[in-house]
Amino acid sequence: MTLFVSAANGHLGRLVLDALLERGISASDIVAGVRTPAAADDLAARGIRVVEFDYARPETLTAGLEGVTRVLLISGTDPDRATGHRNVVEAARAAGVERLVYTSAPRVDEIEYALGADHLATERVIAASGLDATILRNNWYTENYVDAVSRAAESGVIVAAAGDARVASASRRDYADAAAVALTTDDLAGRTLELAGDVAWTYDELAAAASEVLGREVVYQPVTVEQLTAGLEQAGLDAGTAAFVAGIDEAISRGVLSQTDGTLARVIGRPTTPFVEGLRAALGR
Repeated sequence: MTLFVSAANGHLGRLVLDALLERGISASDIVAGVRTPAAADDLAARGIRVVEFDYARPETLTAGLEGVTRVLLISGTDPDRATGHRNVVEAARAAGVERLVYTSAPRVDEIEYALGADHLATERVIAASGLDATILRNNWYTENYVDAVSRAAESGVIVAAAGDARVASASRRDYADAAAVALTTDDLAGRTLELAGDVAWTYDELAAAASEVLGREVVYQPVTVEQLTAGLEQAGLDAGTAAFVAGIDEAISRGVLSQTDGTLARVIGRPTTPFVEGLRAALGR
């Protein structure tokens, strides 16, 4: 069985490779798809086959998936990510892969939000493809808050338009371990799973965690979506990007990240990484 990991040079992709190796998968049975193979020489040095794999260039997808049994499609970050995802799905179907695993976003079929729209579109493309698939709807990464906490080291404030909503984040390694389970076993075949950390925290609790990690007082300052958008524009973001970022907070305020039922912990066979511990590790403290 040959396992393919896309975006393998990214934060999540590298952790998935580590998880596969730790599960006893031979490096020779792993293929790492990256945009720039020259930037992944260290992966090749570990015995992993590295291939060029660019979601926007279908010719690289066809060649990269040759002889592959199962594929992990890690969602892209390009503005037109849905098209790139479709390209990968079509290439996987043409290659006759046994299973496709996709990292989606939480509650995309329940709550409408800009970030979720591309993921929902991808899920529908996968369903229409006829591929045996596993959809992993990953909640937020704890590492997503590194920038906010780093800024708070100077300002003492975390600003967000999330209201009193809760976020059930987990560390990237937790999600990487789940992806490895989906690739290496049949336990999750054909399933769509909402994956989240064991504990859903509030932004006041985020500020308290930041205080603990930084060793200084940090407080949460709630603002409106309009105020956040204006602040982001003043910080140099263009209007479209500022609206998109602020829209994520608005979706959080509506509860898109609040649900947790222990599914991720059951899949990986251990509790998810505690929030403060994950935050401290991500900050290198």
